[in-house]
Amino acid sequence: MPMKIFSAGKALNRTTARNSFLVNQLATPGLGSLMAGRHVAGVGQLILALIGFGLVLAWFVVLMTQVFQQADSDAPAKSVAWLGESGAVTFAAAWLWALFTSMSVLQEARDKDPQPPPLL
Repeated sequence: MPMKIFSAGKALNRTTARNSFLVNQLATPGLGSLMAGRHVAGVGQLILALIGFGLVLAWFVVLMTQVFQQADSDAPAKSVAWLGESGAVTFAAAWLWALFTSMSVLQEARDKDPQPPPLL
């Protein structure tokens, strides 16, 4: 049977909450929220993260194009720092939104299962 990552009816427990927190904060903002069943927040976070990444990537491509053009000729370079900065701010917004969602998921998991498992 294939593993369902984004199942809607999955019960939220501490392990799922922890894993979704780690994915949200250390991998891609939004994926962990989707794993925890927060579909609207997850899709929004993922879209913001992808837009931010795309802007930073576009800044890098334009910057490298200008560097190679300057090596070939003395063409003046135009500053495109705004492109990279706006991408970084957009990605940071997605990451912070994912952080708040992750904290909410962890709190919900703690409320559902207040007792830690016994140590064996």
